[in-house]
Amino acid sequence: MTQPIRVIIADDHPMVREGLKVSLENEGIHVVADVSNGQEALDATAEHNPDAVLLDISMPIMNGMEACAAFQQQFPDTRLLIITMHDDREYILKVVQAGAAGYVLKDAAPEELVLAVQTVCQGGTYFSSSVAKTLFNEFNRPRNSHAEDVLSPREEDVLALLAEGMGNKEIARELDISVRTVEAHRVKIKQKLNINNSAGLIRYAIDNGVVRR
Repeated sequence: MTQPIRVIIADDHPMVREGLKVSLENEGIHVVADVSNGQEALDATAEHNPDAVLLDISMPIMNGMEACAAFQQQFPDTRLLIITMHDDREYILKVVQAGAAGYVLKDAAPEELVLAVQTVCQGGTYFSSSVAKTLFNEFNRPRNSHAEDVLSPREEDVLALLAEGMGNKEIARELDISVRTVEAHRVKIKQKLNINNSAGLIRYAIDNGVVRR
């Protein structure tokens, strides 16, 4: 039997935490703790070892951006999903660069929240539509020649689709290759760039303007 996804919610508003908890647990996602700031999220992660942590950005003591950076140092394998009302470009880019695997706005439907949690826990990335648009605008900046020097054209294609939030199966369908080939490309990309997680690959894609031709 498949084990349920286990998450921690960090938001300084108790009613928001309760609403998120109800939405997730109605779909079989287990909320192992709900806390009010980033430091409490780190402490709860040490205790519960969740699959993902849902972070608000604006929190006292340690905010979401600070928490992302701390998680990368202390719990790099824990998937981070930002749940916030902020859709400013500055916030989006900073948290992605700090290691977040997803970014969902608080006005999203419960179904989108559940999908986002499931996606990041499966190793993918998930961004609300307006957030994705901001990121894609960044991807469409002029290319940095460094990306062309490091990655093969097919590896660039895989990286671009990965950065757009696609999983291995979706990338395989898009490029008409096998899932095993996608996995092999991902390993090669990580080795060439010396990056060991999806958040780092997204950051590289943003910094180097990697887009599909």
